[in-house]
Amino acid sequence: MSYLYLVVIIWAAMATPTRTESEQLSSLTRELLNSAREPQFFEWLKRVRRRVHEYPELAFEEFNTSELIRSELDSLGIEYRWPVAKTGIVASVGSGVEPWFGLRADMDALPIQELVEWEHKSKHKGKMHACGHDVHTTMLLGAAKLLQYRRHKLKGTVKLVFQPAEEGYGGAYHMLKEGGFHKFQGIFGLHISPAMPTGEIGSRPGPILAAAGRFIAIIKGKCGDAALPQHTRDPVVAASSAILALQQIISRETDPLVARVISLGFIETGQALNVIPETVRFGGTLRSMTTEGLIYLQQRIKEIIETQAVVHRCSATIDFMEEKMRPYPAVVNDEVLYEHAKRVGESLLGKPNVHLVPVAMGAEDFSFYSEKMAAAFFSIGTKNETNEAVNRLHSPYLVIDEDVLPIGAALHAAVAISYLDNNVVETQ
Repeated sequence: MSYLYLVVIIWAAMATPTRTESEQLSSLTRELLNSAREPQFFEWLKRVRRRVHEYPELAFEEFNTSELIRSELDSLGIEYRWPVAKTGIVASVGSGVEPWFGLRADMDALPIQELVEWEHKSKHKGKMHACGHDVHTTMLLGAAKLLQYRRHKLKGTVKLVFQPAEEGYGGAYHMLKEGGFHKFQGIFGLHISPAMPTGEIGSRPGPILAAAGRFIAIIKGKCGDAALPQHTRDPVVAASSAILALQQIISRETDPLVARVISLGFIETGQALNVIPETVRFGGTLRSMTTEGLIYLQQRIKEIIETQAVVHRCSATIDFMEEKMRPYPAVVNDEVLYEHAKRVGESLLGKPNVHLVPVAMGAEDFSFYSEKMAAAFFSIGTKNETNEAVNRLHSPYLVIDEDVLPIGAALHAAVAISYLDNNVVETQ
């Protein structure tokens, strides 16, 4: 037998399982999506989403949302641990043995008054699911149902993570702090994208979302009559100098090819036109595509504000709010898990509908999971192409195409099932 002939035989033997795996994945994704699109299943998804949407709750206040989720899990016969981080839930589908694979959805809403007039408009004044967490929660419940139907075939355990307080309060950090995640070998998350058509998803390997933090500064001077500035220590001038100097961190200290942002969001001081006030309070956000870059920005913000205050004979204090609103690390997709989820998405939706998206300076506390385990975070389109208007996240006019619900449910379930199929581990 010739060497070349032997190589051809070996190659053919290796290629056959690949084709089989591809066929199995295609069959799995088709079956899951068809199940999720069945009229009864789809109507249930819409009912759940609309109930969550009508009664939005802010960070760590998701008591009714949590109760609704637990009620649905109870009806499906799915066991769960609760409360985790006050209102969070971690449910389990499968045998309980390793590997454990996580699917995550956030539950909290935003302090925004909904301005969309429809039957299921928010009933909580000044609160709205303007970032799609109602959709995330519903898609994960849909995945729970799909997985429970197939629980005896799972080659491991799927952990369903319903997380509170993504919007600024680091709910993921607190979920991890309470424990129970050390056996997770990977975790997958979805976030809606109003600019992307329904039926499409996108992500990228490596860093995808920025590390982000907040700060509040107070500059204190000496108040007095505006006609006699020599007897005052003007904190307005000191704050103005500091704010202008902060922008030079980006323009003069940062490599133009490195993504960093400092944005001021508010300034508060006195009201009288003829009085120099005693204090000025201002604050904003800082962002970097690396966690190390965020630490550098914090250091320089503190140095610049304190120095400018001293130059103008004032004093300054800076609070980076690390306990109340903990800074978020950068979201970094594990390359292997990203490729796995991408392959599942291509099987489910077709290769042309799975996109490589650019990095963005937005932040997500999914990053805390990506620090502890292999993680993959994807965007999923919610734009109905018949509607030309695109209302961005955090908009009071945000409208979601509910056709995304069965797609997200099937994608969650398919990523988890196929991960377990390919990552069986020895257990004692």
